[in-house]
Amino acid sequence: MNRSSDRCTKIFVWLFALTTLFGASRSTGAQEIALHSKAAVLMDYHTGEILYAHNEHTPLPPASVTKVMTLLLALEAVQEGRASLDDLVVTSEYAASMGGTQIWLEPGERMPLEEMLYAIAVGSANDAAVAVAEHIGGTEQAFVDMMNEKAKELGMQNTQFANPSGLPPRTVGKSGPHVSSAYDIALMSRYAISLPGFLEYTSTWGPVVMRPETLQKPVLWSYNRMMRSYPGMDGIKTGMTSEAGYCLAATAERDGLRLIAVTLGARTSAERDADIRRLLDYGFSRLKAVVVAKEGDVITEVETIKGKEPSLRLVAGADLPVSMPRESTAEPETEIVLTRRPVAPIFEGEVMGHLIVRLDGEERGRVPLVAETTVEKASVFALIGRYFLNIVRVP
Repeated sequence: MNRSSDRCTKIFVWLFALTTLFGASRSTGAQEIALHSKAAVLMDYHTGEILYAHNEHTPLPPASVTKVMTLLLALEAVQEGRASLDDLVVTSEYAASMGGTQIWLEPGERMPLEEMLYAIAVGSANDAAVAVAEHIGGTEQAFVDMMNEKAKELGMQNTQFANPSGLPPRTVGKSGPHVSSAYDIALMSRYAISLPGFLEYTSTWGPVVMRPETLQKPVLWSYNRMMRSYPGMDGIKTGMTSEAGYCLAATAERDGLRLIAVTLGARTSAERDADIRRLLDYGFSRLKAVVVAKEGDVITEVETIKGKEPSLRLVAGADLPVSMPRESTAEPETEIVLTRRPVAPIFEGEVMGHLIVRLDGEERGRVPLVAETTVEKASVFALIGRYFLNIVRVP
């Protein structure tokens, strides 16, 4: 993994943790929305603000929405260098025995991890989910432990995973609960979206052709039909079992405003999709986004101390959008806070401070300010020469 990718990942994780702390407790939802699902949540992706909630903390079976966690842990492993998209994942006899949606993996079959991830994200393949879990964790149970540890790290307080596929535990010889809540799934989805590559998999409609060089080549299409009917939708994951009902974690973006909607326990796919549409319509009709800064924008320039270069430009480490009511005429206010003295050496991408945005005096977001280039430490002779040059220039 290159240094730039590692820096971006750390920035996303930092932003997620920060905005979860100050954003999740606020709610602008006052109007009641008629829903069919047992539980639902609407979240502002950028701030973590809950815009609408219904039975949001009730533990319920999430079915294949579980695979969001399976995908994000695999992508984390790739970014941390513990796995590669080119890895050949070997299918165990146990993984091949999974029922439900699958790509009919054979025991001993080898398939690149990247293809397995498409099989999970697009085709919701249970056999691929278990094969990937065994590849990343060593055993399925070790991977499940990783799932539950990550859930705790993300603040998912009403979640307990029993397997990486979302199948009812008893059907695959497991015991214990396999539950999550609409709120927890929104937290999980928000973090997953922040991982580079995640939306590339979950936004793929199809066709995805598996084993193109063989006679056995299933063609996969996304189960999320709303990606073809709801403007701006580009993910994330459907789920359905007789126990869980119809579930969906969805995200859509319009004009810089990204929302996450989660529904659990609908009786039919039509009712589930209708609920998601009502939630997203509610959010888009009430909020707008103003992009204060884009990733890479030059925000300020500072004088360096003992540097070869006399000054350094600081750029935004990520996009900084601010969501607000559509009728609002308030102007976002920004503040630059430096947390690191610009003493050389300074490395490209090093966090030097933060750009903070406030609305009506309330902090609504912040992004790291990073060094645009590397500034090496100047030699003693260069510093002495600069000192005398400054003296000469004094009138």
